[in-house]
Amino acid sequence: MANSQNLFSASLIPTSVHDGLPDGFTIRPLARDDYDKGFYECLRVLTWVGDPTETEFLERFDEMAGAGGTYFFAVVEYQARVVGTGCLVVEKKFIHNHGKCGHIEEIAVAKDHQGKGLGLKMMQALESVAVAVGCYKAILNCGPRNEPFYSMCGYHNSGIEMSNYFEEEQDSYHRG
Repeated sequence: MANSQNLFSASLIPTSVHDGLPDGFTIRPLARDDYDKGFYECLRVLTWVGDPTETEFLERFDEMAGAGGTYFFAVVEYQARVVGTGCLVVEKKFIHNHGKCGHIEEIAVAKDHQGKGLGLKMMQALESVAVAVGCYKAILNCGPRNEPFYSMCGYHNSGIEMSNYFEEEQDSYHRG
C-alpha cells in the first residue's frame, strides 16, 4: 500500500532494480514533495510541460493517486534532485481474460545524467511494477531516434502508431 506521500508502494520496485545503480542514485515512487526537486525540469528533456504551479502538481498527483492501481510514476533521485522519470499506466481490458496492459510513458533522464544506465533501470523498475500488478504485457510508443534504446530494453516494433490530435497544430516539441 502506498503512503499518502508516495504515488504507490515502494515495495513494487524490487531490490534487483536498485542493484547496479551508480553510487548515490536511488529509484522510487513519485512523491508529493517532488515538485521542488526538479521533476518538471527532468520532463522538459522529453517535451513541453508548460509552467505548472505546485498546486497544479499536487492536484494532478492526488488525481493519479485516487485512481488506485492505474498510475505508477517513478523517479530516479540524485543529491535530492529528480534526474530521471517514467510512468506505467495500467489499462484494464475486456480481452485476454480481462487482463491488464501496461503502457510505458514519459521516460526522461536529465541531460547531464544520460549514459549512466538510468533509463534502463527506469524501464526495469516499471516492468517489475507491471508484472507485480498483473499486466500481461507492456507497450510503448517512441520515435525512430529512440528505437535502439527500447530494443536494447527488450522491446520490438510490433505495429504502427497512429494519432489524431484535438488541439491546434504545434511543432513536435510542444505537441507531445
